[in-house]
Amino acid sequence: MNKKVAVVILNWNGKAFLEQFLPSVIKYTSNAQIVVADNNSSDDSIAFLQTNYSEVKIIPLDKNYGFAGGYNKALKQIDSKYYVLLNSDVEATENWLNPMIDLLDTNQAVVACQPKIKDFNHKTHFEYAGASGGFIDKYGYPFCRGRVFESLEEDKGQYNDVTEVFWASGACLFIRAKQYHDIGGLDEFFFAHMEEIDLCWRLKNQGHKIMACPSSTVYHVGGGTLNKVKPQKTFLNFRNSLLTLHKNLPKKGRFSIILTRLFLDGIAGVKFLVSGKLGHTWAIVRSHFSFYGAISQNKQKRIQPKSPNLIGVINKSIVKAYFLKKCRTFNDFVN
Repeated sequence: MNKKVAVVILNWNGKAFLEQFLPSVIKYTSNAQIVVADNNSSDDSIAFLQTNYSEVKIIPLDKNYGFAGGYNKALKQIDSKYYVLLNSDVEATENWLNPMIDLLDTNQAVVACQPKIKDFNHKTHFEYAGASGGFIDKYGYPFCRGRVFESLEEDKGQYNDVTEVFWASGACLFIRAKQYHDIGGLDEFFFAHMEEIDLCWRLKNQGHKIMACPSSTVYHVGGGTLNKVKPQKTFLNFRNSLLTLHKNLPKKGRFSIILTRLFLDGIAGVKFLVSGKLGHTWAIVRSHFSFYGAISQNKQKRIQPKSPNLIGVINKSIVKAYFLKKCRTFNDFVN
C-alpha cells in the first residue's frame, strides 16, 4: 500500500498497549497507512494483530533492534512521503493527524514536527517526553515547553502557539521520509533514549526547521524521571547525551561543554550514591567509559554543519536555573 502518510508503531512485547491504544489510532486516523513494526516480540502481539486488525500492516523484524534500529529497518520498507513515529502507549485524539500534515504540506522548510503531548494518567498536565516542544540549554540539557527536568506543568493554554523548537519528541514524531533517510535516520548505536534529539540536531545543523503544533493533541503513558527507572536507562541517557554533544556541537567550545557535562554527571552520580542508588551511580561511570570507547573507535562520526539553525537553543544553564534559582516552568527559565 502506498499512502502519503504512514503511522508507524514500533512494538516489543507490547500487546497490552496495542489492545489499549491501537483502537484510538485507528478511529482517528484516516487517509493514512497504519503499520506495526515488531521487534521480535516473544508475546503474541503479532497473532493479536492478525486476528483483530487485518487493516494494519505488520513488519516483523528478526530481533530486537531497539528504538533506533527498529525504526530504521522498518521505515526502509515503507513508501510514504511522511512518517509518523508513534509510541505504542500513545492515545490519539480526534483530528490529531490533519494539523500536522497541513503544517508539513504548507511549509517546505519544516522537516519534522510534533503535537502537544499530555500525560495519559494526568490529562490536565503535560507529559515528560516532549510536552509542547523540545529545547536545549547551553550545555545540551533537553527540556520542553511544559516540562523542566521532573517538573510537569498544567496545560492552561500557555503553549498553544505553533512555534519553532529544537527537537520533536520520538513519542509522536512527524517527519519527511526523504530527509529522514538523507540524514541517515536514527543513530542505531544509541539503541534507545536521546536518539530523536540527535536526529533533530543533525537536521538543524543542515538548516532545517523543527516545529511544535499544539492544535493537535495526544496522550502518552510514557516514563518519568531518571531516579524511578532502571540503571540501564540511566546508562543510555547519560551516554547518549554525551554522544549527542560530541556529534553535533561545533568544534569551537565543544571540549569545554563536554567537560562541563562530565563534571555535572559526576555530581549526579554522587547524588545517586547518597540516595542509596549505587546501580545508577555505576551506570553513569559505565556510560562515560562507553562514550570514550565510542569516540576513540570512531563509531560516532561528526557531520559538518551547513548553515546550522540554532533556534531552540537557550544560552543559559537549566541546571543552575532549576536547582539554584528554583525555576520550575519553561517561561520562568527563558524569560
